[in-house]
Amino acid sequence: MNTKILMIVSSVLLLAAGIIITFLPQEILAQFTVQPNQELTMTLQILGALYFAFGMVNWLAKENLLGGIYGRPIIVGNVTHFVIGALALIKGISLHGSLLLWIAAVIYGIFAAAFTITMYSHPKTEQQR
Repeated sequence: MNTKILMIVSSVLLLAAGIIITFLPQEILAQFTVQPNQELTMTLQILGALYFAFGMVNWLAKENLLGGIYGRPIIVGNVTHFVIGALALIKGISLHGSLLLWIAAVIYGIFAAAFTITMYSHPKTEQQR
């Protein structure tokens, strides 16, 4: 698997989500018919900062050798994030079933699978690519 492409795509997704969540928390809450308040807005802004930071980590790691024992902390962090996120979204679908949750769950599932495969694969060097 080409880890550079995986890291670029995941970082762009996380960076975009971070920016959107940070600057549009009230609009996001309105999508889920939740009445915005100061605590929820602030929590979403902190979540947006977390997404943005994780996207930056992935962006900066895109040139590293990843897979197997190489870059293990970054891969394990991504596997953990995307697997738990996919499971949470699936639970959310069972409660609310919105199209937005379905799309997010599919995206999270794809990234969970891709990072899990990367974690258990031997990385390819530049000469092997």
